[in-house]
Order: sequence, then structure tokens, then C-alpha cells
Amino acid sequence: MNQNLTISQEIAAQPKTVYFTQEDGNALSALLDQCPFKAQATEVKQHLLGERLIETSRIDPEVDWFYCKLGIDSNYFESTPAVVIARHILSLYAAKMVSHATASKLEVQLQSKTEGSATFITPSNPGKRDSPAMVIEQFIESQYFGEGYHQDENAAPVAPALNSPKPPASLPPHGYRLACYRTTGTVSNSSPVHLRLYYLTMPIFPVADASTTETDLNKIGDMSFIARSSDATKKIYQEVMNEVVHKLGPVIKHYPYQTNGARLVIAYRRGSTHSYWSAISELYHYHSMYSTHKYVEQFSNGIVIYSIYLRPLVPDVDINTLIGKISEQSSLVYVLPRTSVTSLFLTHQLSFPEVTYAYIGWKFAYQFLNRYSTEYSALAHVYDSSKQSMLAQLKTRLSKDTFTEGRVRDAVMQYPELVKLLYTDFEKYHFNGPNGHQKYDATHGAEILTHIKRTINNELDCQIFSAILSFNRHLVKTNFYKNTKTALVFRLDPGFLSTTEYPKTPFAVFFVVGSEFRGFHIRFRDIARGGIRIIRSQNTTQYDHNSSSLFDENFNLASTQQSKNKDIPEGGSKGTILLSADHQGKAEVAFRKYIDGLVDLLLPNEEIVDHYAKEEILFLGPDEGTADFMNWASQHAKQRGAHFWKAFTTGKSLSRGGIPHDLYGMTTRSIHQYVLGVLAKQGRDEASCTKFQTGGPDGDLGSNEIKISTDKTIGIVDGSGVLYDPLGLNRAEIELLAGKRQMARYFDKTKLSAQGFFVDVADNDIKLPSGEVIESGLLFRNNFHLNPLAVADIFVPCGGRPESVQLVNVNQLFTPSGESRFPIIVEGANLFFTQKARLMLEERGAIIFKDASANKGGVTSSSLEVLSALALSDEEFVMNMCVKDGVVPDFYNAYIKDVHHTIEENARLEFECIWKEHEKTKTPRSILTDLISNKINELDDSIQTSPLWDNIDLRKKIISQACPKVLLNLLGVDKIIERVPVAYVKAIFGSYLASRFVYQCGLSSPDIQQSFIHQSTSPLHIIIDI
Repeated sequence: MNQNLTISQEIAAQPKTVYFTQEDGNALSALLDQCPFKAQATEVKQHLLGERLIETSRIDPEVDWFYCKLGIDSNYFESTPAVVIARHILSLYAAKMVSHATASKLEVQLQSKTEGSATFITPSNPGKRDSPAMVIEQFIESQYFGEGYHQDENAAPVAPALNSPKPPASLPPHGYRLACYRTTGTVSNSSPVHLRLYYLTMPIFPVADASTTETDLNKIGDMSFIARSSDATKKIYQEVMNEVVHKLGPVIKHYPYQTNGARLVIAYRRGSTHSYWSAISELYHYHSMYSTHKYVEQFSNGIVIYSIYLRPLVPDVDINTLIGKISEQSSLVYVLPRTSVTSLFLTHQLSFPEVTYAYIGWKFAYQFLNRYSTEYSALAHVYDSSKQSMLAQLKTRLSKDTFTEGRVRDAVMQYPELVKLLYTDFEKYHFNGPNGHQKYDATHGAEILTHIKRTINNELDCQIFSAILSFNRHLVKTNFYKNTKTALVFRLDPGFLSTTEYPKTPFAVFFVVGSEFRGFHIRFRDIARGGIRIIRSQNTTQYDHNSSSLFDENFNLASTQQSKNKDIPEGGSKGTILLSADHQGKAEVAFRKYIDGLVDLLLPNEEIVDHYAKEEILFLGPDEGTADFMNWASQHAKQRGAHFWKAFTTGKSLSRGGIPHDLYGMTTRSIHQYVLGVLAKQGRDEASCTKFQTGGPDGDLGSNEIKISTDKTIGIVDGSGVLYDPLGLNRAEIELLAGKRQMARYFDKTKLSAQGFFVDVADNDIKLPSGEVIESGLLFRNNFHLNPLAVADIFVPCGGRPESVQLVNVNQLFTPSGESRFPIIVEGANLFFTQKARLMLEERGAIIFKDASANKGGVTSSSLEVLSALALSDEEFVMNMCVKDGVVPDFYNAYIKDVHHTIEENARLEFECIWKEHEKTKTPRSILTDLISNKINELDDSIQTSPLWDNIDLRKKIISQACPKVLLNLLGVDKIIERVPVAYVKAIFGSYLASRFVYQCGLSSPDIQQSFIHQSTSPLHIIIDI
């Protein structure tokens, strides 16, 4: 090295340099004289001179080349301060120096981060998937937008650089603004390297806490954006802003830009999707487009707007042939921007619609592959109940080992050509193109099945693709091709279900998939109602379990609902939303998308091919994790134009005309009738009985069970841990917690006896009064209902996961002498016991009333809430059912009393019917519940289609008996029948008549339905005074 030269001078003087500007300085100076940004360039030079980090002789040529030859869009110079441009030029020059000093390829990976801003400069090659720009974009998306994708830990790697790093621990309430520019020229006259510059700044808003519905850009826009943006840009942004604040999903528009260019503008609410920014880049790259410059603008009302300027890679291609398709598919990208099969799209093996279909097919096949049902059924008939627990474990293990989620995905990844074939079949039936669509045919695709079998020589893979074909065959409508959507919804005819595994066939199945979740909605009748449940997972093991059992859990919940809804108009339904492993904190986002997707298929829409061709109305209610969302769902249905919006959801707030179950103890009122009924039959006083309950004073059932009972409660298990005292928990203290809706951990421990204790789920190595050491408070809580300490006269599960007691653990509920530790069990929590576990308990002498009988107070309340919404006009509903400023209408108070009366009467009638039938036949009560439910439901269906409905006088009598008296007094029976949809009135008529007949006459009357419907109306005199 020449000792008389600086390092910068030495490197610049080397003849091998190819990245430093070599063009004649005079020529560059002449170009700069014509440059509209000459004054700014002069200012940049002054900054660089002042910093003394670039050799003085190199400043002019590097700055002049940057302005005149590098080919950065003019928007960059118009919107970027001179001091920032100087920093960018300095960073680029530093990269040239490093490249020259090491005699290596120019690797421009420059990062400049300050508080509130960041700059990234990287080489860019249009159409090249391995471009380092994609890695930068995913990094920015995660670290500066807070919307990156993080692959599930248990998923196999799918492609390099596909996963974003985890976002920082804390993010600002709004993401960063981004300006991105691609150079048309290269870094020097002898280099082929183009650059892409990313400049990020934290937004500064004039109004930091703007309303989510505010649209004035001057109030919600970044101050720099407001000052620097052109009027044309502001006009476009204002148009999309006015639209997007009233939508759940994105607004996507495109505009012409210069010659053969297009401007793609996308607006959406921040946090409503993930990986959208990088996925949009991958989408237009797939379609052979590249961006010259693009922007991400953040607004203080939570809206994000992308503005992307596109050109075709091949100049001769007319951009108008591409931009429409990109705009349409951007909506699909919003729904599922990145999944574990996205690499099939990134490697151009599948288009984006095809890879989205591949993901749907994967998840569907995983849920519904036949899992040894034939062999299992054969063995189940051979073994007695004592061996069936081992058989059940074996079936579960074999199912999981054979058809794991990863195993199904691997098959889909291995045969993209089969995915293409099946997608083409799917498209023929559901895309309403210029040539129309194919007519629905559930038996089509024989030639596809033959091709699958010829292509695949693996039986398991053949079953997987056959299951996806079954999905196509039974799909009657979907919003897949709707222009804007927030989740994908598929309405399926349930004929694809195995009758061995699912002996009761539902009326309809909806499969719903979003970027943060997937779920189902199952209903057993056209007119049906049930809650929507959020399913969370604390770890990957629990997520795997929840994922594999998702449909089964939903099916069982809906089936139970169908049984418990026997004496109300609506049949049973249930919805589930399984949050993805990486999106456990997005319950509300997932719920909103789930609802919006369902509404897509409930409302008429020319974009949706409807092979069902009948109106469908769903009645939804609250369940685990969704109680706070019912108001929004109802209002959203109204905003979308649904005529059924008032009745769409139950469990709304008082101000919206809802009847909160927890406030009025609706579900508990039914459960407790069974406790009192058993004690009355045994001649016992409740106050002298001990009780154990799961579900604590912070929950609906748990708190109201404490309030309504007078027993001696010895144990409570809830989300916080285990509260136990064999001498009885202080009743005043647990009632205080119930009133405050606080967890058991807030119990005053000084009020426990010497034998009492509380073990928190967070505790480890805790010693009990007995001396036993509890290693894990969480495991102790999860299994305490099986612990020998849990012994009481009465067990009322008011909370807990489905199948907490099943064949594999029911033996732990028995004493050493073989008797049940709980002589009386009233199942308040849905599906807490499996049916076989219930039967084993009854074999050992326990009196058990299952959930479908005991837990129906809530559904009765919700049904009558629906009736009020359907019968009252909008004005009447507001006046009589909505609590305003704490003032409860007299009508509302009276209506609540009528609801309480109906709940108690229905519970009393069913309890007496079950008790009487058991005394007569010794049939287990758990089976009697199902027999009675089935008998009522079958009779209900027959009544609705029988001549009895045509008897106007009889119709009015039954409706008058079934409706709350206060509603009848207000409207009269004629107006109720006139206003309520005919199908719903028929459902009231059939359910009331059928339930009263069976409750009164029992199950043993010969040919009860035929004699009732076709021979004589005399049994009506038993039920109603005609």
C-alpha cells in the first residue's frame, strides 16, 4: 500500500475497480445541469464534504452518477431529504470499497438503523426468486410492520428464507412507513448490478388516537405524507380510505401509470392478516411483473395502504392483460398469504389459486380420512367395556401415526400435478366464468379417481387424494372466487362423512379457513342454533391434539346441542375456531373473519355459484372465548344487509336486546333442577350434602352454581388451580368470589381448615397438609377430578375440556370397593364425560344426568331471545328489549321471568320423564336422554309435515302455549305468526307439541307417532286444553 495515500485513495486508484464510476466527469456534470434535482444534489455534496468519509475527488462522480445514471425514480428525490440521500450514497460507496478490497462480487447488503428510521440497500434482479430483496422484505415485514410469518415449530422446512424472524418483543401501535425504489440503471457503467432501496420511518401523526372510522387524511396521515404527497395521490388514498374503514377485508384497486405501467393500491386494517407485503411481491413476480417503486403508508386509524408501481418484465407484454389477474388474486393472498405449502407457488409449480386449493385440500383430507373405522367397529363389538379403553387408545394412536398432518402435507407436496387436476375440477363447478359452470354432481370424477390410482402406487397417498376428490364432489358453494373476502368458506353436503364414525348425519357442514385459524360450523337441522367456540392451544402438543380432533369435537358438540334442543324450535349446531399455533392472541380477528365468511354464503351474491339454491339462516350464540363478540357479529350482519341481523346472534349485551346467560343464571337454572330433582326423590336436604365442582367462581356456570346452591362445597377446580377443603369451603367467601367473578386463587386462605389448601397452576413442588408433594400445579389441576381426594355426594362439572373423563381414566373415579366417588353427577359442562364413561359410572351405581338433559337452560334462553328478535319490529325491539342508560324496560323484566319459567318447566318435565322411564325399564339414564331426544326430534319432524299444521285453530293454540306470555300479550298470536318466518313458526309448533307428548306419554306407548298423527287427536287433550 502506498503510505502517502489514504485507504480510500488507495482503493479508488486500483485499476481493477469495476464498481466505481468511470464515466467522464464532464459528461456527468452536463447531465446534472439538466437534472431537476440539481440543487438537492449540491446540498448532498455539501453533507458528504462535511462528513469527510468519502475522498473529496470521488464525491462529484458518485453523487452525479447516483442522480443521473443510477435510475432512481423521481419520487425518491421528491420525498427523501438531502441528508438521508447523502447517507445512502455513503453506504453504497462503503460497499464498493469492501467489494474492491476483497476482490469479490459486489454484495450490497447495507443496513442503517437509527431510532425511528432504517435504511436497507440491496441488489435487485427482476424475476429472480433468489433476489436478496425478498429476504429484506420478509425481515422488514416482521420487524417493522409486525406482520411476519413464523412457521410452526412442528412443520417441515419448505423453502429457504420463507420464514420471517420473530418480531421484536414490543412493537409501536402502528407499523413503520416504507418507501422502496428500484434503480433502472446500474451502480456503475461497467457493472450489471441494479439496486433496491428501502427507507423506513416511524410515522408522526397530527392526531395520535384517531377513531378507527376516521377518514380525514389530514387527521390520520403521517405529517410528512400530508406535506409531500401530490394531490393525485391524496385523492386515490382518500377514495380507498373512505371504503376500507367500513369493510372487514381489503380494498384493492389498480390505476394506469405512465406507458404500459400500473399502480396497484391495497388498503386493509393492520393486524388483520400476516405476511401480506412479501406475499404480494411474490404474486406479481409470479406473473412476470416487477415494481419500479412502492410505498407502505400507515394511518393512525389502523389502516395500512400499499401503493405499488408495476411494469412487465417483458416490455412487449401489455400490462392490462396481467394487472386485473394480480388485483383479483391479491384478495386470495390476503386470506392465506403464506402457508406450509407455499413453496409450490414460489417454485412456480402451482399458481396462487392452485396452492391455496392445495392447502384447503390438505386440511380437509387430514380431518376426514377414514381412520380404521371398519376394523375398530368389528373389534368394539367383540370386546367388553373393560377392554374397550385399551382399544380406544390403540385406535387413537394408529390414527395419529398413520395420517399425521405432516404425512398428508408430504403427499400434497409430492404430487403437484394431481393438485392441478383436482383444482381444475373444482374450478369447473364453482367459477362463474364466461362459459358458465358445471351442474352439481356428487358422483362426478370417476376418471379423476382412475388417474389418481394410476399415478400413485401408495395406498395412503391414494386415500389422501381420494379424500380431496370427495371434497370437490360434496361442495355445494364457496366464496373462493368472490372478489373480496376475509376467509375461505366451503358449504358441504355431509354425504362425505363416514356413517360408521358419524352415525348421525348433520344437515350441513361449513369448513372455514383464514390466515390465523381454521374451523367448522355443523348444524343438524335447517333451523338450528348453537354457540361459536374459540379453541386455544398452550403448546405445540396441545395444538396437535386440538388440530386432529377439531371436527370430532365440533360434531360431538353439535350433536349434544341437537339432543338438548329437543324442546325448542332450533335444532342443534355448533361452530369451532381453532387458532393457529402462531396466532393464539388473535381470537377476535379470527372470529370476525369466520363470521364474515359465513355471511358471504348466507347472502345472495352473483359471484358465488350456489348449487344449494335455497336460503340459509344461521343462528349463532356465545361459547368459550366469544361472549364479547356477539354484539359485533349482529351489527356486522346488519351492515352487510342481512334481514335476519337481530336474530343472527344471541348473548348480546343488554343495550342490544340480549339476554346474558351469566347475568340471569340461565344455564345453571336448568342444571340445578336436576340436582334438586334427585335429592327430592331421595328425600335429602341439599344443605346437608357435599359437592365438588369444576369451573370456578369467575365463570358463568361456576359462579351461578355457587350462587344458586346451598350445599357444602368441598372442592373447586378452575383456571387458577385447585381450591379444596374436606370440611367444606367457607360459603360466604366463595359467594363473594362468585359475585365478583374472581378466580379461586383470590379465596381468603385464612378461611381454610387445617386440611384445606389451594394449589396454583403456577406452583411447583408444593406440599399439601397431608405431606404429599405436588411437583406441578398445572398437572395437579388438570387431573384433580380424578384424584382420590375429590369425594362428594354431588359432582357438578361446570367447566373443563371435552372428554375429561373417558374409558381410559374413568376407573380413577371409583373407590377401592368399586363404587363411584360421586353418587350423583349432573353434567353441566358439555361433553365432560364420554358416553361409555357415563355408562360405566351408571353400572357402578352412580346417578348421572348427561349434558344434553341438564345443560339446556342456556339454549332455551337463547331460543326465546331469537323469538323476540324475529317477532318484534326494529322499533318495538329497541323500546322493549334494549336496556338504555341502565333503565330496564318493564317488558324486558317480565320476559326474563317468562324465560326462567320455561327453563325450569322444561327441565322438570324431562327429569320426571327420564326418572320414570328408568324406574320402569332400568335403561341407563345416559341412554334415556338420547332415546327421549331422538323420539322428540323424530316426532317433531313428522308433525311439521303432517296435516296437524294445517289445523289453524290448533296451530294458534300451540303457538300461544309455547310463546312467553308477555310477548303474546303485546303482539297477539296472529301477529307473531305473521311476522316470524314460516319455517321458524313450524319449528315452534313441532317442537312444543312433540316434547310435551313424549314427556307426558313416555317412550313405551306403541306406535306413538302413528297414532298421534294419523289416527286421533285425542292425545292432545293430555297436553293442551283445546
